[in-house]
Amino acid sequence: MNPLYLIYVSAAVAGILIAEAFYLLHAGRSDRRAAINRRLKLQERKLSQEQVLIQLRKERGVGNRHTLFSLAGLRKLRTQSGLTKPLPQFLGITSGVAFGIGLLLLWFSGSIKIAALCVPALFVVLPIMALKFLRKRRLKHFGLQLPEALELITRSLKAGHPVPVAIAMVGREMPDPIGTEFGVVADEVTYGSTLVHALHSMFERVGHEDLPLFVTAVSIQSSSGGNLREILDGLSSTIRERGKLRRKVRAISTEGRISAYILTAVPVLLMASIFTLMPEFYGNVWGEPMTWYLLGGSVFWLLLGNAMMFKMSNFKF
Repeated sequence: MNPLYLIYVSAAVAGILIAEAFYLLHAGRSDRRAAINRRLKLQERKLSQEQVLIQLRKERGVGNRHTLFSLAGLRKLRTQSGLTKPLPQFLGITSGVAFGIGLLLLWFSGSIKIAALCVPALFVVLPIMALKFLRKRRLKHFGLQLPEALELITRSLKAGHPVPVAIAMVGREMPDPIGTEFGVVADEVTYGSTLVHALHSMFERVGHEDLPLFVTAVSIQSSSGGNLREILDGLSSTIRERGKLRRKVRAISTEGRISAYILTAVPVLLMASIFTLMPEFYGNVWGEPMTWYLLGGSVFWLLLGNAMMFKMSNFKF
């Protein structure tokens, strides 16, 4: 047998083993990261429970009325997005992206006027779009975790624990975003807040549409009594079924969203192909003012059509 073949086989086996080692190392780190939430990470820094609560509220902008996002709607959006970066750092990132888009517009169009008009708008629009994207993703994760958290509270109540202890268990056992939020509720109750007020504060921080059901159930049980365990059993089943129905409707309406994506991508890809293959094809009309008016009108009608298609394919229930 040719020794050269043995070298090739040995090198291939060594490469496979190295790749598997890197994969197992990354997977192990991912599991460890997923097993802990932001609140427990702060507690690992030897901070007291009060310092952890203050840090979490500071990161989320709760109670801070003198931030750059001083308007009520923007402050609420920033809190519900779960953003933990300092606002100057976040605004610096979005401003850099806006400036980069402005340079691309200047390079493609060659017009300083167009870039000067678009960049200030992007400075305002990009942070809001980024915060809305973060809030939507966070609400999706929170909604998937909420039935599991209610079942954990139910099991803890069956074991004889009081409601605050059951809520604190969710903060210890579940990852973000729900682990930190319920942990903040437990800390607020520890430092003198009522359970109902702490739950209302959590709803204001999170904004998920299913949370009022849980808050109302605990409020009624606190004021008039009742079997909270049975209530939460039915509530977790209801929220889980609502999630299944929501995902089923989203799957059925996928065709409309895909159509919007395709209709949006085709003109952009076509223009990019023309610029790449035949850069001089539209060279004689770029200097005409009417060209930019027509392009602006086309973009407007394209966005309007997309908005109508997404509105038709999204259902609220």
